[in-house]
Amino acid sequence: MGLLTFSINVTLDGCVDHQEGIADDETHAFFTRLMDEGGAMLWGRVTYEMMESYWPAVARGDESAPPAMREWAIKLEDKPKYVVSSTRKDFPWTNSHHIAGDLRTAVQKLKDATPSGVLLGSGKLATELDRLDLIDEYKFLVHPRIAGHGPTLYQNGLPSTRRLELVSAKPLRCGAVAMHYRRALTPAQA
Repeated sequence: MGLLTFSINVTLDGCVDHQEGIADDETHAFFTRLMDEGGAMLWGRVTYEMMESYWPAVARGDESAPPAMREWAIKLEDKPKYVVSSTRKDFPWTNSHHIAGDLRTAVQKLKDATPSGVLLGSGKLATELDRLDLIDEYKFLVHPRIAGHGPTLYQNGLPSTRRLELVSAKPLRCGAVAMHYRRALTPAQA
């Protein structure tokens, strides 16, 4: 069974608006490495539509982009992309698949079928999957910014506090810090 890893850009005040992070070669290389390590991407509909509206054009060369962004786009074309949506059923972007039915069962099945792991990149979906205890680890890119607005990480709350263990923290030249955490074992699991 592969791990489900939640990864997202986040400011110091918890904002996950994609426009608030630092987009440079090093931050794109960070996410390219994460994508390379995983076997599939998992998004909610809103994130899928945001990604679909830009990255295929970059991969085709229809949009100009720096080399790191183009590399990301080309690799993303080939990566299996799974989308959770109750309002949309058709996902024409290359290698895109709809996840329907019971969320716990469908995502657990995806984890079981993807030994190299699944990379989750949607904030609202992460809240639902964390409520179902399906997220195994967290790889946040924490940006040295205070946005002062939302959306924020776990904006709708969780039923209880998630205890995490720090695996690594790596500062980037732009001032962002790549934080890697895993779920802490409860006394019953230890």
